[in-house]
Amino acid sequence: MKKGIILFLTTVLLVGLLAACGTADKKETTGSKDKKVLIMGTSADYKPFEYIETGKSDEIKGFDVDLAKAIAGKLGYKVEVKDIDFSGLIQSLKSKQVDFVLAGMTPTEKRKKNVDFSDIYYSAHDMVVTKKDSGLNKIEDLKGKTVGVQLGSIQEGKAKDINKTVSINIENRNRIPDLIQELKAGRFDAAVIEDIVAKGYLKKETDLTGFTIADNPDETGSAIAFPKGSDLTEKFNKELKKMKDNGELNKLVVKWFGGEQ
Repeated sequence: MKKGIILFLTTVLLVGLLAACGTADKKETTGSKDKKVLIMGTSADYKPFEYIETGKSDEIKGFDVDLAKAIAGKLGYKVEVKDIDFSGLIQSLKSKQVDFVLAGMTPTEKRKKNVDFSDIYYSAHDMVVTKKDSGLNKIEDLKGKTVGVQLGSIQEGKAKDINKTVSINIENRNRIPDLIQELKAGRFDAAVIEDIVAKGYLKKETDLTGFTIADNPDETGSAIAFPKGSDLTEKFNKELKKMKDNGELNKLVVKWFGGEQ
């Protein structure tokens, strides 16, 4: 009888130990939540904000990536970057594919209906890029011309605004390099691109030029996007303010853009 009781207790003890081990193993491998990894959505075609250096590695780098890692690191997170077409970034937040989006995105009123935004972290302007021999030097010259924009971008909205006063044919593409290719091939007469990004292409493409256009003051800045109600918004804002106050953000601006804000 005693042997039976001892055998029963031993069995119970072994089962308990195995269950405990199983729980420990499970906790170690539950994924991003336990390891504190945040998924950042971006569109890696927007140098120097985010891009892949073709032929060197598949790593996504740039100003936005450095900013994300800096803020997340202060909050105890690591960052995994996911490349998504710009037009799909808002939906990726709504469907919880990513935790936040850092992609040079402007917090327009339309976008604010679907996602939350941080404070502005960088301000830029728009540029109309054309061929040097095009004779296009001002907005009025675009009348009747085909103008390319990135699908879902603030520049798409800018082109629609231009079309209200100067009749243009608007074409959109998913990626900035596609706009440049269409422009060089003669299928587009011009393209509206954020000036910092455009200047990077003008350095390489010597047959292209551009002119800056006036912007709506409320639509010239970039902010970090989050799912509606995310507690990360306030946390990121606090760290972003600290980086602005202590000069850390400005160091990143100098590193990637060569100038101060």
